[in-house]
Amino acid sequence: MTTQNFQPPMIGSHQLPNQVILAPMAGVTDRPFRQLCRRLGAGWVVGEMVTADPSLWHTRKSKLRMDHQGEPNPRVVQIAGGDAEMLANAARLNAELGAQVIDINMGCPAKKVCNKAAGSALMRDEALVADILEAVVNAVDIPVTLKIRTGWSAEANNGLRIAKLAESAGIQALAVHGRHREQRYTGWAEYDTIAEIKSHLTIPVIANGDIISPQKAKQVLSYTGADAVMIGRGAQGNPWIFEQITHYLAYGELLTPPTLDERRSVLQEHLKALHTFYGDTMGVRIARKHLGWYLNEDPRFNENQYHLLKQQFNALATPESQFDWINDAMTQDAVGRLLAKGSHAA
Repeated sequence: MTTQNFQPPMIGSHQLPNQVILAPMAGVTDRPFRQLCRRLGAGWVVGEMVTADPSLWHTRKSKLRMDHQGEPNPRVVQIAGGDAEMLANAARLNAELGAQVIDINMGCPAKKVCNKAAGSALMRDEALVADILEAVVNAVDIPVTLKIRTGWSAEANNGLRIAKLAESAGIQALAVHGRHREQRYTGWAEYDTIAEIKSHLTIPVIANGDIISPQKAKQVLSYTGADAVMIGRGAQGNPWIFEQITHYLAYGELLTPPTLDERRSVLQEHLKALHTFYGDTMGVRIARKHLGWYLNEDPRFNENQYHLLKQQFNALATPESQFDWINDAMTQDAVGRLLAKGSHAA
């Protein structure tokens, strides 16, 4: 087991303020969520995956994913695709649009991505990986980073070889999810491969996978020697995790969990940003999944209560009704009162 001083790394010319990074998650890490996580302590955030095919950028989904207006620097854009020339062109175009860091996706396990020979599917073709990395790095004058898994399968655990290719090509930082592609998000992340990769590289290595608490973050940093941790699902419904981890790494003590007032304030801030960003109709719909994650992380509610309350909230159709419901939920006697409303909460 290795030990380290917990010092934030530099990625290219960008000095991270801490060692806690928000992972790119399609359908989750939109601009409202990225801004919230930055305000609550994330030292670096990565945008949702954007296709490398610019002919698809006219769609509403792509336009929203590429919207970084008002975000603090650096603006990190993740691109996905399987053609070296197309990825290089996408990197150039995104840099012209204001991206300050390009991240290449070789970690997504989704079938619709892998079936197009993109995401983690690329790890099966190391020659293509080398071509892509060289092409993208040479296409732009801004830092290029890479996100991978440990391999395609347990029998094809080639993360170290990909990592070495990345460093040789000029990649400025490498994030490694401690699962192979066939695991998707099942089972448990392993950190031995991340530790091995870190021991062979001089560029920053970021550990990702199952980091859902300050204690786990410190354990993973110490065990792997990684330069930072990347938080994905652990931030869903719990954007406070970034300041909690940062505080624990600095002082060795746990922050007090957010109060009901703090939870209400953040929920209101988040939903207001969603309604503004997407418009009332789409914003109300997207708010539902986020509220479900917040409820799931709320220790006041058991599993049955969680499902009933989520059902109530999902029936709400306007921003005003969502805010009214949150004001009810974030009080000490919320459980009994909301459950008493039953299906009439809508």
